[in-house]
Amino acid sequence: MTERKWSKAVTIALEKPEEWVIIDTTQAASWALIEDWPIEEAPALDRALSVCADVISGKRTPEDARLAFIAAVKEARIPMKED
Repeated sequence: MTERKWSKAVTIALEKPEEWVIIDTTQAASWALIEDWPIEEAPALDRALSVCADVISGKRTPEDARLAFIAAVKEARIPMKED
């Protein structure tokens, strides 16, 4: 089963501003939250990850995950742009 892409992708910079990564599905957001983000940003990321889990289980919409991901990115002050 292919996951539905978000209505609008979010591009974030992980370790360096020039290392932009496009996030366009809940699954991609979950992997970014689990593997690539700094531990000190855990509270914001945990909240976003919880929403992503709800999307994957069918409790929330992909747009909910996208908005939670954007909120976490902003709270963590990670460079972001919307495509």
